[in-house]
Amino acid sequence: MPDDPLQGILRQHEAMQDVRRQSQAASAPSRSTAAGHGSLPAWVVPWHRPGSPGGSQVTGPHPRHDSVWRSAQLLVVLLASGFLWMPSPATAFGTIEGGGQHREHERITRAALACPAGGGSSGDCFEPKSSDQLAGHRTSFGAVGAPDRTEVSDSAAHCDDADHLEGGYPRTRAQATGRLLDCVEHLRGRFREAVNAAAGLLDDQAEVVGVEVDLGIDCVLDDGSEHRAKCETVEAFGRALHGVQDFYSHSNWTDVADSSRPVGADNPPGLGLLAPSSVLDLSGAGSPAVPAALSTGCFVLNDRIPGVGACQGRITHAGLNKDNGTVDPSTGSVTAPTTPRGQVADNFARAVTGAIAESRHQWQEFRVALEAGYGRSKASVMICALTHDDPVNDCRRLWTVTVVLVISVGLICLVGTGFLVSRIRRRRGRLMRRG
Repeated sequence: MPDDPLQGILRQHEAMQDVRRQSQAASAPSRSTAAGHGSLPAWVVPWHRPGSPGGSQVTGPHPRHDSVWRSAQLLVVLLASGFLWMPSPATAFGTIEGGGQHREHERITRAALACPAGGGSSGDCFEPKSSDQLAGHRTSFGAVGAPDRTEVSDSAAHCDDADHLEGGYPRTRAQATGRLLDCVEHLRGRFREAVNAAAGLLDDQAEVVGVEVDLGIDCVLDDGSEHRAKCETVEAFGRALHGVQDFYSHSNWTDVADSSRPVGADNPPGLGLLAPSSVLDLSGAGSPAVPAALSTGCFVLNDRIPGVGACQGRITHAGLNKDNGTVDPSTGSVTAPTTPRGQVADNFARAVTGAIAESRHQWQEFRVALEAGYGRSKASVMICALTHDDPVNDCRRLWTVTVVLVISVGLICLVGTGFLVSRIRRRRGRLMRRG
């Protein structure tokens, strides 16, 4: 069921609670110390409970302090809730339902890599529970949405700030290319993390380790919080997918300019290219070639057209992104784009189609990387473990079948070789008798 504004408020409240706990933990040693009570935060003081026997002393948050804190929390949450109902610029394809977003990352990922309803996986798609971990579901961002929780301000995670335009532009082509390659290197790092994490899926006998693939509880996708190998692998790969999907929304790789207006910072040229992009070579090591007219948008919190602050006079994220609209998670078809660039021609459809094709391409590249790193037999079990919801049973059978096939092929080769040798000997014997 999609998020509603109330759910957003509750998540905001929970985030505030986390910040409060972290702040308390970090500051406790430096706060004032109450006599006989060790090192305590300032708001934890000894106090006397009215009506308690002998006015007994109690250690903990004073009711007045706690009440003030709760009131402040409620005020901030209510203020924050006002913003949740107001449209605001998104920093990427959407991750939530609300505020102009429609869980675009989740729907693109499902259209690209989720198995059809009722169908199993042969390694090219993810079964339902596994797909939930990668794409997200209900109130979960999923692995592909994780950068919008923990890497919001990192432009390299979203391929932002690689803007350039010919003719007196504030940024040179070299500067723009440098920022784009920062994004590529960041995503390569996530891709390698996923390949390395896959080693934990199997034991020394190349069998699936049950506790490492168990999804009885959803993956905790907060960069470094999860220790199940399947979750670690899916998280790292999902973070890489987030960036490559953003590339198609935030750049002019696939789109076209508005032909009714002159080309400029508020209407940059479009390249109209197809996916996959040669720039997004995540399994490689060298610097990919970058087209001279390729650009992404400059992003600041006050994201608008024309740009302000650091983005003044530059191509902006607000002017170039194709982040929002409705995506069918089964077919990838799109309707109702809402951003200015997304509404030009079929630019939103171009961005979504590119992101879907690139996501599938990166999964194929990931499978190839597993084979290169672990060998074909182990890689096939790893791929099975990542895509199946019951890998302990499904992938054990796969391993057995693989072994049987190898042995069978070997036996057939031996029998065939013996048969050929026998025929050659009989023929040679007949020729010798005739001679």
